[in-house]
Amino acid sequence: MSSENYYIGDQHATYFLTFTVVNWIDVFTRPEYKDVVVDSLRFCQENKKLRIFAWVLMTNHLHMICKTDYPQQLSNLIRDFKQFTAKNLLKMIEEGNESRKEWMLYRFQYAGKYDNRIKDTGFGKIKVIQC
Repeated sequence: MSSENYYIGDQHATYFLTFTVVNWIDVFTRPEYKDVVVDSLRFCQENKKLRIFAWVLMTNHLHMICKTDYPQQLSNLIRDFKQFTAKNLLKMIEEGNESRKEWMLYRFQYAGKYDNRIKDTGFGKIKVIQC
């Protein structure tokens, strides 16, 4: 689901969402990166009123059927989930023993370079996950 093509009209309805890694990079082949996503989902369930009915994590994307309870807005939750998850994935890639580190960081920077909605974080404009 791309924010450019889809609009969440009812913030509390049930939606089928797909989050993809930019350029379909196989990030989630490593257990530690999968754990980042699972931890983020768990946090959203426990603290942000996310209700997950089904989900599956593939090597480069996540499918999820979910909704939020009042007063949480689904669009805000999606924004926070993507931002938090991407930040933690980048930190693990940069600090870890990732053999594809330079290539992955280059692809993430290139994906964010021309996106006006992304703010420069000091490391450049980086985009990891799109919805």
